[in-house]
Amino acid sequence: MSNPVIITAAITGAIHTPSMSKALPVRPQEIVDAAVEAAEAGAAIVHLHARDPETGAPDQSPQAFAPILGAIKARSDVVINITTGGAPTMTVEERVQPAQHWQPELASLNMGSMNFGLFGMLNRFPELTHQWEEDYLGNHDIIFRNTFRDIRYILETLKDAGTRFEFECYDTAHLYNLAHFRDQGLVTGPLFIQTVFGLLGGIGPHPNDVAHMKRTADRLFGDEYRWSVLGAGRHQMPLAALSAAQGGNIRVGLEDSLWLEKGVMAPSSAAQVARARMIVEGVGRRIAAPDEARTILALKGGDKTAF
Repeated sequence: MSNPVIITAAITGAIHTPSMSKALPVRPQEIVDAAVEAAEAGAAIVHLHARDPETGAPDQSPQAFAPILGAIKARSDVVINITTGGAPTMTVEERVQPAQHWQPELASLNMGSMNFGLFGMLNRFPELTHQWEEDYLGNHDIIFRNTFRDIRYILETLKDAGTRFEFECYDTAHLYNLAHFRDQGLVTGPLFIQTVFGLLGGIGPHPNDVAHMKRTADRLFGDEYRWSVLGAGRHQMPLAALSAAQGGNIRVGLEDSLWLEKGVMAPSSAAQVARARMIVEGVGRRIAAPDEARTILALKGGDKTAF
């Protein structure tokens, strides 16, 4: 009980598109409501993207986040995490702008380049409303660029803001990349490492894959990191259970999966948080409150942001 579980809720993301689920929040007020509901269900952190309110396409302009951030903060003390991943089709300069402008407590940071295969979803969701959805999902040529220069650029751009990072690692090489930046003195512990499983182009979702990533992180970072697990799609809850049982933290939300269980689409990110909380409590642990997450991750506090 002295090791509470930090639940992160990723509210909308840039992978799933509006035609896939009516529950996916697109408009600013929908994102605000979804984030607050997830926090009320037990999320200590909400991970945020913004979208064009008409088409639902990813929008990484600082202005797109303006009606979202303050509105969440006015209703909840949840930790707000702004993406620097944006969408894999964006430049790093575009992707870092919202975090640079709003100076959040926490921002995501992808730790390596990778192939990004979303095209399998076209078979499951053949009826799409917008042409951009078909073009985006059908692209077999996406490389999610996160070079050493790109990663350094984000670290240096945000260093004076006091923003800390959710380091997203999709394979073991990304852990070694993070160790490189640690050794260069550009990042310091406690490192919040989000290990990502089941996305085509990254490591798979088998329990052996999870064990391999965990062993590698243990060896590289010892007690200077906090481990969290993100399972994509149908792997979300099984891997959440695996992480909770092994002392780790959990990320859920409609960004990562549209499903609550087999054959049942999630009505909200809050429903997924509630299910994750059941898992956590079922293995004899408890969830972390936002201020506990701030202490565990050494965050600067919600009063030190620019929103």
